Amino acid sequence: MSRSGTTDSLDLFVTHRSLLFTVAYEMLGSAADAEDVVQEAWLRWAGLDPEVRAQVREPRSYFVRIVTRQALNRLRTLSRRREEYVGEWLPEPLLTVPDVAEDVELAESVSIAMLTVLESLAPVERAVFVLREVFDAPYEEIAEAVGKSTAAVRQISSRARSHVAARRPRMQVDRSEQQAVVERFLAAVTTGDVQGLMDVLAPDVVLIADGGGVANAVRVPVFGAKKVINLLRPFPKIAVNPKIELLWFNGGLGIRIDDEVGGPSLISVVVEDGRVARIFAMRNPDKLGRLAEETELAR
Repeated sequence: MSRSGTTDSLDLFVTHRSLLFTVAYEMLGSAADAEDVVQEAWLRWAGLDPEVRAQVREPRSYFVRIVTRQALNRLRTLSRRREEYVGEWLPEPLLTVPDVAEDVELAESVSIAMLTVLESLAPVERAVFVLREVFDAPYEEIAEAVGKSTAAVRQISSRARSHVAARRPRMQVDRSEQQAVVERFLAAVTTGDVQGLMDVLAPDVVLIADGGGVANAVRVPVFGAKKVINLLRPFPKIAVNPKIELLWFNGGLGIRIDDEVGGPSLISVVVEDGRVARIFAMRNPDKLGRLAEETELAR
């Protein structure tokens, strides 16, 4: 093959890189690990004989298959590591462009809420669910990627879909409603407005925080508006020169708080029926390193 042909075949990978990163990220919930998986896939592709690369008829499917296998191997290792994690484990957030929210299915699939639900799936179940429900991959291609029969993949897909459906939040709200509720919630928290919190929080609201044993955070979920309010209302008194901004991450509008003493926090909320139903507070600084520039996601 000519040098030009070799370059073109390598460029194919670059063309699909955002897609491959998104696949890996949805399977792993960690941007750092997703980057490693994509890099491993790139090295495998670049290391192939040019004649072998030229025989790949469907590069997209081929790349997804490689990334899925690499991600599965890493996911099994991560599952054991997360069992030893201090407190609750939440996904690593990504700064995303507002346009991601326009693709409703993609935005929901990369939301902190959905990625948290996916953590409850076994590795193969998660891979099958992501490939089928998010990327609409054919069962035959998924079977080849995960090393199962097509019939087995169909059963796994059905089981995973039922599992997720029973746990996924109802997130069908438009951007204007999401922003209005987030702003009401933020105003109530920053002023210590107890009545405002009572009005904006659902009675059965759940708060989950991830400090990783590094930052101060509750280590178990907090259930119910009363307990959540008791946790949030001291904020104006204990925060030191906090810098607060609204920003788009993981396909939705959230809150970033930088406290001179308490450190950084990234807060994602799930809005249901005009109220905050779930609060995810990511405080582990090791997971907040990808907020300086936007990450391109694709499917």
